[in-house]
Amino acid sequence: MLVFGRRTQEAPEDPPQVAKPGGKGRPTPKRSEAQKKRLQPITAPPADRKEAYKRVRERQAAERSRMREGMARGEEKYLLKRDKGPVRRLARDYVDSRRTIGSYLMYVLFAIVVLSLLPIPAARLFGLFAPPVLLLAVFVEGFVLNVGVKRLAAQRFPNESTRGVGMYAALRAMQIRRLRQPPPQVKLGERPAA
Repeated sequence: MLVFGRRTQEAPEDPPQVAKPGGKGRPTPKRSEAQKKRLQPITAPPADRKEAYKRVRERQAAERSRMREGMARGEEKYLLKRDKGPVRRLARDYVDSRRTIGSYLMYVLFAIVVLSLLPIPAARLFGLFAPPVLLLAVFVEGFVLNVGVKRLAAQRFPNESTRGVGMYAALRAMQIRRLRQPPPQVKLGERPAA
């Protein structure tokens, strides 16, 4: 008397291949074949800790170099989070296409300091009153850029958020053009791309 016995018929030697609907369309590979595919060539491990650190530093330096080059070309994936998106690109192009007082601020302030050191009373008086006037002009220019870039961004990208884009443009306008990051992608006088 068999209680737990199995009653199965003999399996045919060549069972028919039935493709399941939604299946992967190929037979499952054997474990040994799958493991062989996963194997990668083993590189020689570093001889000591110094060698390991050297390899890590070289790899990081190559990655930083690739990121710098990508940022210089304006590639989106290499930009910082604050610079990403079409609205921020529009703001950068909007600012980079025009000359701004803020981009010359450092040069002018240096010239004012030099003038104020001269023993001429008029130069000292100029050195006293020029910086506040200059800073007021930069502030007004930043406000005008803020309003202009927000209006343009709202027209071109109605579904994108324009939060913070005005301040972003105003701060970029205060940077020296050659030192701006990411570097300018448009020439002076060129209109921002649509």
